[in-house]
Amino acid sequence: MKKLLKYILDFLLPPRCICCGKINSDDNGLCAECFNKITFIAKPYCQKCGMPFTQTSAINKNMLCPECLSQKKSVFRLARAAVKYDAFSKKSILALKFMDKTENAHIFAKWLKLAGGDIWQQGADILIPVPLHYTRLLKRRYNQSALLAQELGKLTGIKADISSLIKYKATKPQSSFAHRNARAENIKGAFKVKNPANIKGKRVVLIDDVFTTGATAKECAKTLRKAGALSVDILTIAKVYKG
Repeated sequence: MKKLLKYILDFLLPPRCICCGKINSDDNGLCAECFNKITFIAKPYCQKCGMPFTQTSAINKNMLCPECLSQKKSVFRLARAAVKYDAFSKKSILALKFMDKTENAHIFAKWLKLAGGDIWQQGADILIPVPLHYTRLLKRRYNQSALLAQELGKLTGIKADISSLIKYKATKPQSSFAHRNARAENIKGAFKVKNPANIKGKRVVLIDDVFTTGATAKECAKTLRKAGALSVDILTIAKVYKG
């Protein structure tokens, strides 16, 4: 019955490429032309933060990037992203975030499931989206990260909790700050856990759309760890990096 309904829907409303809008029969959401333009992140990459190694000579025996090698402590266990954030991937991500293209969340969730392979191997108990302040949520009408978490939950069978982590402090958009220190200061102390019992002892996967400097994700991870999370992993659609 489900297959029949899908056939009818695909006939009436054929799936389209999330980048160019052409009718597309592939389940990954991209036509062949756009698929070749998207930079999917693949090994070799830093085993902790997922930053791709642009030169094989830069790979060390620990498989860690210089930044992760220099860190003694980290608030997150692993960070992974599906694609490079560039001029091409940016279009479809911003369409989800600001242009009501909420149907893109289902496609992106498939990418997240693949990108999170290392995380699933380590074990995960709960998916938590990076929250929006209620004033921003009222203006935008939906939280794109919550949509991603819910769709990913359907694909993985891992529960999505969209209410335990909240943003109670209104901040300026992170995009208005170029330096990572300014971003970290802007978001400092902006989050809290409303239901610590839902978090305590859990292996949390934090879901967001883009990892830029990591200031927001790290502040969320810090808040979740203080609330008793056993571990926090970060999983995003895209990651900003040079190369």
